[in-house]
Amino acid sequence: MGVVTKRSSMTFFSDGEDHYSHRVRIVLAEKGVTVDLLDISPDNKPEELADLNPYNSLPTLLDRDLVLYESKVMMEYLDERFPHPPLLPVYPVARAQSRLWLHRIEKEWSPLVDQLMLERSGKKADKARKELRESIISVAPIFLDRPFFMSDEFSIVDCCVLPILWRLNYLGIELPEKQVKPLVDYMERSFDRDGFLASLSEVEREMR
Repeated sequence: MGVVTKRSSMTFFSDGEDHYSHRVRIVLAEKGVTVDLLDISPDNKPEELADLNPYNSLPTLLDRDLVLYESKVMMEYLDERFPHPPLLPVYPVARAQSRLWLHRIEKEWSPLVDQLMLERSGKKADKARKELRESIISVAPIFLDRPFFMSDEFSIVDCCVLPILWRLNYLGIELPEKQVKPLVDYMERSFDRDGFLASLSEVEREMR
């Protein structure tokens, strides 16, 4: 009898270079979820993906009959489906504040990262690089008071922030280390977490 490999009920279609895929991989790793992780090139997507997801986009999460194709929805779903460790606060006010931070990252940082991932040189890229750098420097003081992003516990917000911070060198952004020491300390602490290390794709490992 040959060994039958049991396919886990959950499949994650992931782009190994993409920060939206990375944030979901961090959630999966932090929670120790058993998942079939498929590393997909955006230029060579399997036909199955178009059948599952009307946008044929990455990342896509398949859990039995449920198909999710928006990273923030995936993260919150995983947090509810696998409650330990919790990545969203219990109390409504703190939970709403976390969601607002997610919204701000999505509106302010993510488009700049997306732009720089597409093109590294030229006036638009230089402008995006300057804007992202200044915005990240401006949040550095928050890490003086709390070990994580506006929180005493590692949260879903960190899962969105860390993939961006991990890519800074790759995007050609250097931070003034002395000026932003609390932020640099946060990065070093977080990048050493087992969940973060386990979340990295081969491409991401070479980014720093």
